[in-house]
Amino acid sequence: MPTGVHIHNVRGQLLDAAERVLLRDGPEALTSRAVAEEAGCAKGVLHRHFADFDAFLAELVLGRVRGIEDRTATLCAAAGTGNVADNLADALRDLFEPVTVALIALVTFRDGLRGRLREAGQAGIPPAVQGTAMIAAYLVAERESGRLADDVDVDTLAPTLVGAGHLLFADRTGGPPQAGAVRRMVATVLAGAV
Repeated sequence: MPTGVHIHNVRGQLLDAAERVLLRDGPEALTSRAVAEEAGCAKGVLHRHFADFDAFLAELVLGRVRGIEDRTATLCAAAGTGNVADNLADALRDLFEPVTVALIALVTFRDGLRGRLREAGQAGIPPAVQGTAMIAAYLVAERESGRLADDVDVDTLAPTLVGAGHLLFADRTGGPPQAGAVRRMVATVLAGAV
């Protein structure tokens, strides 16, 4: 590997490389060496930008968490428009895209990463926790708009939707879940709530 060559947006390139390795080879293959090779840089470059490999992985997960938090605002803004099941199905398809599913596996696989995430204020298994919070926030907004029954138990319904989605669609090798399958699952879970 040549030295002294300036790499633009090295953090972004390393994070993108980690996602590619994670998708292609799984969480057990995600090492600093694999990321550096995928990014086309020396291993030391990663360690110049991050305290250690778990800090790097925490940034990878936290980037996805921030994306889910942004998606939450967009989803809640859609409350009162469109079809409730369609809005939820779209959000759940995003949540169960392969990188996010692989990150959930990574978090459960690495004790050091979970420790770093706890230090960053993240409880449970990010990004599953944020995905559930996103769905709950949307359900509350829809209940307040009158499109869900007043007695809908959002605290049960949100994790039920995410849990069912995880069981049915969490496959890091298969690509995003099919829209029709997600829509059917959402409609089934929501039956009687809309």
